[in-house]
This record gives sequence, structure tokens and C-alpha cells, in this order.
Amino acid sequence: MIQKMIDKINRENARKEKLAPFAVGDAVKVHVAIKEGDKERLQIFAGTVIAIKRGGVQESFTVRRISHGVGVEKVFPVNSPHVAKVEVESSSRVRRAKLYFLRDLSGKKARLAKTKKV
Repeated sequence: MIQKMIDKINRENARKEKLAPFAVGDAVKVHVAIKEGDKERLQIFAGTVIAIKRGGVQESFTVRRISHGVGVEKVFPVNSPHVAKVEVESSSRVRRAKLYFLRDLSGKKARLAKTKKV
């Protein structure tokens, strides 16, 4: 009974249109809807996907970039109405599910081997 109710809530809160398929290691541009007063605009956060947390409605992904010499990470819920779209710029071949080791690297060591864009 409770599981049926949870499933119903999850279906109602799930994203209607799917985001573009992306994976850990991809360089992406995330378009986020920002509301300022009565105006709304799209802001782009570009970076590398370092983690994807699966789990139905609570699914999220973490994007990292270097901004003015400081590492910035943002966690985006997949089912958030504020995430307008995700554009995949390039893909990289990685052998890990979570790329947290990039936090400790800088410069050329933090580069990922690029693969061809499909």
C-alpha cells in the first residue's frame, strides 16, 4: 500500500521530457532557469560531469569547473523544473564511476582523454 503511494508520487514528480543522454566524464553545458523578480532567464553552467547519483526521482548529477582559479561544483537534480536542458559538448573515456580525484589535480594533470563526438 505504502509502496504504491510512493510509486504514484514518483511518477507525478518525474520529468516529462528526458534530458540528453550524458555520462561521467562528459563536458556539458547545463541550462538553468533563474528567476529574478518577475523576470526569468537561462544561465549556462559549463563543466565536466564528475558524478551521477541514480535513484528514480532523486537522481542527480554533479558538474565541476574551474572559475577564476577556484574549483566550483554544482549538484543538479535531474527532475528539477529549473534544469531546462543539458548539452553534451564532448565525451571522455574514463574508468571510474566517480571522478572525485579531479578535485586534487590542476593544470594538465586534470585533463581527461577526449573521444570523438558522435
